[in-house]
Amino acid sequence: MNNDAISAALTAIRNGNTRRRAMIRIPATKVTERIVQILAEEGFIKDAVKHKDNGKEFPDVSLRYLGKKKDPYIAVIKRISKPGLRVYSDRRQIPKILGGMGIATSSTSYGLVTDREARHRKIGGEILRHIW
Repeated sequence: MNNDAISAALTAIRNGNTRRRAMIRIPATKVTERIVQILAEEGFIKDAVKHKDNGKEFPDVSLRYLGKKKDPYIAVIKRISKPGLRVYSDRRQIPKILGGMGIATSSTSYGLVTDREARHRKIGGEILRHIW
């Protein structure tokens, strides 16, 4: 049994990209729903639709691919802060991923935000993941 829904969601996305799946289903929590929303806003996935199965809700995530070869749009997705080792950053130390080409997601007092939004609001927080 997995107690870390964020890692389970990121692993499902990574495995779906590797297997070139059109759609994947991830565990539904408020955090994973916000992560999926950020991925859709940033253009890393097509969209996500809530699906109810046996009384439980699951976001069905449509993955995005490039060209006829179906190269994955998401090259790397990494979990940074883990349950055993939390990683925090203040507003001056928020990392830029590939010079701004990728994004880092932070858990802040304003909720889950991207690195650009955290720099704009001048807030720090727990760095959850990097994606490019």
